[in-house]
Amino acid sequence: MTANGKEVSVSETYLRTLEKRVDDLQTLIEVSTIISSTLDFNKLISLVMDKAKNVMNAEACSILLYNNQTNKLEFACAISKEKTTADILSKPFTLEMGQGVAGWVAQTHQRVIIEDVAKDERFSDEVDRFSGFTTKSLIAVALVGRGGLIGVAEVLNPKDKHCFCQYDEELFGTLCRQITIAIENARFYHESLEMEKVRQELEIASVLQKSFLPDSSVFKRGAIEVSAVNIPAEQVGGDIYDFIEPVEGKVGIFVGDVSGKGVSAAMYMAKIISDFRYKARLEESPCVVLGNLNAGLLKGPRGMFVTAVYIIVDVATGMLTVSNGGHPPFLLVRDNAVTVMDIPGGPPLGIIAAEYPLTSMTLDRGDRLLLITDGVFDTKNTLQQRLGFDALVAFVNHAGIIDSGKNLIDSVIGYVNEFSEGTPSRVDDLTLVELKYHYRP
Repeated sequence: MTANGKEVSVSETYLRTLEKRVDDLQTLIEVSTIISSTLDFNKLISLVMDKAKNVMNAEACSILLYNNQTNKLEFACAISKEKTTADILSKPFTLEMGQGVAGWVAQTHQRVIIEDVAKDERFSDEVDRFSGFTTKSLIAVALVGRGGLIGVAEVLNPKDKHCFCQYDEELFGTLCRQITIAIENARFYHESLEMEKVRQELEIASVLQKSFLPDSSVFKRGAIEVSAVNIPAEQVGGDIYDFIEPVEGKVGIFVGDVSGKGVSAAMYMAKIISDFRYKARLEESPCVVLGNLNAGLLKGPRGMFVTAVYIIVDVATGMLTVSNGGHPPFLLVRDNAVTVMDIPGGPPLGIIAAEYPLTSMTLDRGDRLLLITDGVFDTKNTLQQRLGFDALVAFVNHAGIIDSGKNLIDSVIGYVNEFSEGTPSRVDDLTLVELKYHYRP
């Protein structure tokens, strides 16, 4: 009878253990289903950790994510019997690498089971004091993915016994491998969405930028021929140029460079070019036009600005007037030599109230002007060395280029491309505008 009683008792214990492990296996399957069907990061973490707390029959569990910029652990999820993550983490809380059990696990990339935290010198009660929770026993596992440390997962205080056992550690380790996969999948999905969002924004910015540039890159009026090239960067900057005829017999050339990248720069550019086309037909003086543009920009939202140069040339006489607002000097090619036209100017438009000086000069037959944006000489090579304005001037001043009558724009672009060959992508727009006055090749 006694023997039979023991036999029944052992069988029941074995059966309960077997049932528990079947339940655990079922939970692991459910976690796999969650991972494959949920890509929202916060929702995914909450669902998976709630499953972990239940299968471990624990009072609480948490995930700390590693921030490689600050080299700290940041709580991303904390669940207890009575409190949710929002309740527990109402304020941000971080741990240094090596601080507490979680910090030690993160630093060593190991997992640990602690029967009694009061007897373990690695334990720090700072988190308990912050959360109001009392930790007695825990398992902590480093989450290490393909790219290195992701974070640390912890499960705290078993409900049905004094401390966690070896099987619990193995089970939680298996769960953590799934948690690692879940986090990597969610991050990859989030990054893919962000990349697609950026791609769409850049596409919008590119379309917007192109729609406000002149329909033709060549503009001819009498003795004057103007040509331009705009090569947008991968991130789409805010380079702008325009050709207009403010009054009969005169040609206006406007070149600008908006601060910033992407959609915001393209929209700012669109506003500037629209305002310019309106104001340039009301006033003949470049200094007044830039002043009016600046005043209008100062009334709008702050945080962006534009460098600009505006030139007006009399087609018949070659008389040129120009004003500059923080834009790089333009180059004058005359008699087989290059002069840097570093004229007096005002600040970039959109920063402070200012007046813009007016400079006058007369073009001679055969003169050429080259206007550029800073993306041309800010170009870097594979060694991250900057081309520089002086090197650009020296290249243009090369007798072989000037004497041969080669197209300045094509020559400069070829030089810039050769200098930056091997670099992954362009970081700034390139805009070049060349004006020829009675030029005869």
